[in-house]
Amino acid sequence: MAKIVALALAFGLLASAAQAEARSETRCGWFVNPTPGNFYLTDADGSWWFASQGSLEVGGWENLDWSDAEFGDEWVETNGSYGYGCACASGDYGNAAEGEVWFIDKLRALPLSKCLRDPALPPPPRD
Repeated sequence: MAKIVALALAFGLLASAAQAEARSETRCGWFVNPTPGNFYLTDADGSWWFASQGSLEVGGWENLDWSDAEFGDEWVETNGSYGYGCACASGDYGNAAEGEVWFIDKLRALPLSKCLRDPALPPPPRD
């Protein structure tokens, strides 16, 4: 009986992991950090908030590996060191009309030219 329970639990965990993986998507657009503690991505569907100063952050945010998100010269400063760049963020997103983000697991910086050439994106944030 214990083996059956263990197998059922293992199968359930695998099914949950596969289901979470299936929901994972990547969104690309303007990654914006306008002020301390505020981070969001604007793509063709809307704005997706990852962190807001004084509020909770989405799942995975504090464990992100920022090594792929080093913007360097591709970061546009609009407010001291705060500003925007072009990036892709992988995670679990909800309703586009609400900008729901459930979990983020990867953030990757892209050249500004990638977002500037994308006709589906709105213009970059104002300087």
